[in-house]
Amino acid sequence: MKRLALLGSTGSIGEQTLAVAAEFPERFRVTALAAGRNVARLAEQVRQHRPERVAVADAAGAAELRARLGEDTPALEIGPAGLVAVAEHPADLVVAGLVGAIGLAPTLAAIRAGRDVALANKEVMVMAGALVQREVRRRGVRLLPVDSEHSAIFQAIAGERPEHVARLVLTASGGPFRTWPAAKIAEASVAEALAHPNWSMGPKITIDSATLANKALEVIEARWLFDVPPERVDVVVHPQSIVHSLVELVDGSVLAQLGVPDMRVPIACALAWPERLPLTGERLDLTAVGRLDFERPDEKRFPCLALAWRALAGAEAAPAVLNAANEEAVAAFLAERIPFPGIAAVNERVLDDYLGLHAGETVAELEDVLAADAWARARARAALAEGVA
Repeated sequence: MKRLALLGSTGSIGEQTLAVAAEFPERFRVTALAAGRNVARLAEQVRQHRPERVAVADAAGAAELRARLGEDTPALEIGPAGLVAVAEHPADLVVAGLVGAIGLAPTLAAIRAGRDVALANKEVMVMAGALVQREVRRRGVRLLPVDSEHSAIFQAIAGERPEHVARLVLTASGGPFRTWPAAKIAEASVAEALAHPNWSMGPKITIDSATLANKALEVIEARWLFDVPPERVDVVVHPQSIVHSLVELVDGSVLAQLGVPDMRVPIACALAWPERLPLTGERLDLTAVGRLDFERPDEKRFPCLALAWRALAGAEAAPAVLNAANEEAVAAFLAERIPFPGIAAVNERVLDDYLGLHAGETVAELEDVLAADAWARARARAALAEGVA
C-alpha cells in the first residue's frame, strides 16, 4: 500500500487526489494533509481518511479544527512550518498540490527527506527548476508531473532516449477569450475570466488560463522538468483540450497523449506510476469529437505568453520574478482593482525592471530565489500603486 502526504488538500487538485485515493482504498493510505483556511472541509477529509498529521494556515484555524474534531484531532501543525512537517511526514509519495510560491519550501523539504513527489504546483519548477532538479538527482527520488500538459509529455516520452526528442509542444485551450477581439478582452470582468470552457480549476489558475500566463509558466516548467532548451519548447492552441501535449522526435514522428478533460487521469498516473489505475468515468470517443483544431497563439492579444522565453533567457531568477509579479497582478484583478490587461502590464514592467538590474545573473541557493520573489512582489505592488495597470 502506498502512503500519501498531500499539500493543498482542500484545493482542486487535492480534492481530486483524495477522490482517486478513495476509489482505490486497497492501494493508497493518506498519512498527512495540509490545507489553508478551509477548516470545515479539512475536518471532513480528516474524518474520512484518518491522517496521522495535518497542517493549517494559522492558530485560529488550528483552534477551529480542534473544536470540530475533538479527541479525533491528529497531530496538528501551523503555518509554513506545518507545510514542511507534512512534506516530511513518513510517506511514499508527496502530492504537491499547492498554488503559488508557498509550495516551494515544502516541496524541497519533501525531496530532501527522500520522498517521491507528484508535482501539480508548477510554480516550484518555475521559481527554482535548476535547484529542484539538483536535489532530485542528489536524493535519487522521482518527480512525477501532474499538470495535464506535462503529464502528457511524461507519458509520451516514456522509453524514448533524450537525444531523440526534438521538440515539446504544450497545448493550450485558449481560455474563455480565445475568440474575443482585443477591445472586448480589455473590458472582461472577473466572472467572465473565471468561466473556463473546458477545465474546473481554482480561481488563480483559471485566470492564468485566460491570460495564457499559465502556458508561460508551463513552458518554464517543461524546460526544467524535461531538461530541454527553451527554444525547443513550443505552444499550440487546441480548443477541444483532447490532445494534452505532444512530443516531436528527431525523425519527424510526433507522439501525443489524448483523453477527455479530466484531471483525475494525470493525478492517477502520478499516484500509480509505472502502473495504471482502472478509473471510472467518461472515455474518449473520437467520432463524437469529430475534429481536432489547432492554431498559433496570438501574442498580441495574450502578451503574457512571450514573457516565458524572455525570462528564461534573461537571468536564472527571472522566472521567479515573473511568477511573483503574476501572483500579485492576478490577486489585484480578482479583487477588481485592475482591468484584465493590467495583469500583463504589471508582469512586463516588473520583469523589465528586474532584467535591467540583474541580466545574466545565476542562482546559487534557495535564498537567492526567495530574495528575487520578495523583490518582485514589492515592485509589483509599487507598479500597481503607480497605476501601471
